[in-house]
Amino acid sequence: MGNLSASSKKVALLGSERKPLEGATRGANVADDEIIRATVVLHRRTVSKLPAMETFAFSHTRSVPYRSRSEFGTLHGAEPRDIEMVLEMAHEHGLTVAQVNAAARTVVLTGPAAAMQQAFGSTLSWYDSPKGRFRGRTGPILLPEALQPRVMAVLGLDNRPVAKPHVRLTARSEPAGSFTPPELAQLYNFPSGVDGSGQTIGIIELGGGYRTSDLKAYFKGLGLPVPSVTAVSVDGGQNSPGTDPGNDGEVMLDIEVSAGVAPGAHIVVYFASNTDQGFHDAISQAVHDTVNNPSVISISWGGVEDQWTPQARDAMEAAVQDAAAVGVTVTAAAGDDGATETLSGGYYVEVPACLPEVLGCGGTNAVRSAAGGLVETVWNELAKNEGATGGGVSRIIPLPAYQASANVPLQPQTNFQGRGVPDVAGDADPETGYWVRVDGKNTVIGGTSAVAPLWAGLIARINQRLGKPVGFVNPVLYQIGSNAFNDITQGNNGPGNTGYSARAGWDPCTGLGTPNGAALVNALLGVTAATA
Repeated sequence: MGNLSASSKKVALLGSERKPLEGATRGANVADDEIIRATVVLHRRTVSKLPAMETFAFSHTRSVPYRSRSEFGTLHGAEPRDIEMVLEMAHEHGLTVAQVNAAARTVVLTGPAAAMQQAFGSTLSWYDSPKGRFRGRTGPILLPEALQPRVMAVLGLDNRPVAKPHVRLTARSEPAGSFTPPELAQLYNFPSGVDGSGQTIGIIELGGGYRTSDLKAYFKGLGLPVPSVTAVSVDGGQNSPGTDPGNDGEVMLDIEVSAGVAPGAHIVVYFASNTDQGFHDAISQAVHDTVNNPSVISISWGGVEDQWTPQARDAMEAAVQDAAAVGVTVTAAAGDDGATETLSGGYYVEVPACLPEVLGCGGTNAVRSAAGGLVETVWNELAKNEGATGGGVSRIIPLPAYQASANVPLQPQTNFQGRGVPDVAGDADPETGYWVRVDGKNTVIGGTSAVAPLWAGLIARINQRLGKPVGFVNPVLYQIGSNAFNDITQGNNGPGNTGYSARAGWDPCTGLGTPNGAALVNALLGVTAATA
């Protein structure tokens, strides 16, 4: 074990440098006795490298099965000596070890700010910004030279908000074209004879809460059983309805849509803080949850990829890679601000929707046709200040192999050959939104926030039908192509004629399209038969 004494040479953790937040004003330093909680994320064991991402794709074959959570932890968790070195550092600086999860490769430390700053070589101050007041740092995190190569990220010292919920409201009180989730499940031809029974849908929330009384009233109105919903606290996060009403709509939308289209599924909501630590830890805890065992995780929050530190982005990707390895599908909203997704101009995509192991979910405007189906175009209500589907090309994440034939354009500002977002789509326009119940009132909500749980519910039904999880399904969806999708070919996601435009096949607005659920099941059954 390396020498981690206080006199050991310290070096910068790669990718940890924080720049001052634009528009933020620095105030007083954080009090020495303020208690801080930090998560140290370690690299995977080197004795058994994680297989290439593509090998996880729908690997129901005898040759490449998904790993169980316990087996994955044994093969790809943290090295015991790496954990020991973090514990040694914590002891030397008087920090308390709150949690160790070897499978998830995380060590959670708590202690006074003075000790945290000394341990990680950071100065913590209070900042006032348009996003609110937060505890922040600038510059890199410093670690003992022997420990630094073993650490992927240190999260939580800086607690600025990193994401926003992707819900959109309409200015009209009762849009004539709105839907209940079961109606959309029928219109999208979700597979019959299954309701998600035996499956658990994990939902990530970074604020807000739900009321059981609202769920009872809502599902009674739909004529469906009240779903089984469990709240899980991550890093102290709580189900807190009423304290943050703006985020209650996100929480209720996620539960009501996912359970509305998969009423037999168990819903588990992981509540965490809106920080890089909270976001990562919620996903990681859901992926490695051996009590609830979610087979699909829905995420309706996101933040522009450039605003993440590389260490935090890498930790997020490692968490969803874990999901792929253990057979968990991760769905994520692509965003609600069109192709720009930022106030500083230019075209951007969001984390986590842009991570290759995530099923990125874009949005459409869906109108009932005279024949009883749907007519769909790209969701774009920017002219009404009601948002538009996110979508585009990553500036940072390379093009994954499964998109090699999707004709993903180069990133317009950088010419980078990046990951294209989204992969799939669903109704998201608040003008054609979802009837939900929030804080005792019925209302209509849109946004790509609704599409992530819509697809999560569909995946739960597919898992039940197949008798096994589809897991990391992205490569297979691109292999299946248009046969199981409603291809969206009209509209764009920028103001005026800017942004990206829909086209035949995959596009950076609606991906492969919206689901034809029964056709998708049949296609997946065909893949299973061909590879068994």
